[in-house]
Amino acid sequence: MPANRLLLIDDDPAIGEFVRKVAEGENYEVAATADPKAFQAALEALDPTVIMLDLAMPSMDGVEMIRFLAEKKCQAQILIISGFDSKMMAAAHRLGDAHGLQMAGVVQKPVRVAELRRLLGSLAVPE
Repeated sequence: MPANRLLLIDDDPAIGEFVRKVAEGENYEVAATADPKAFQAALEALDPTVIMLDLAMPSMDGVEMIRFLAEKKCQAQILIISGFDSKMMAAAHRLGDAHGLQMAGVVQKPVRVAELRRLLGSLAVPE
């Protein structure tokens, strides 16, 4: 199993493909989905080191997903990705912290390649 594994949940397929290309370029194995049930299955199968979590999804919002990850005692570094304003993203980050999750930061949409590379590089596990 590769040392660096990223699991993304985002309802925008273009974001999923973009993140996949950047993350694979940073030596991450990547799984991306828009479906919460597929995300939950991938969480167990992939055992990600990094999770990118969109706050605004039609079937399960980011707050529900943060609670789910806390119940699972998730050890991955979690990046919040959203087009919401910074106050909303900061509140979600604090919620994750309060639940004992390893909140690694926030990524504002539209995502910039250089910012994503920097974040993924800083979270990478040495191989």
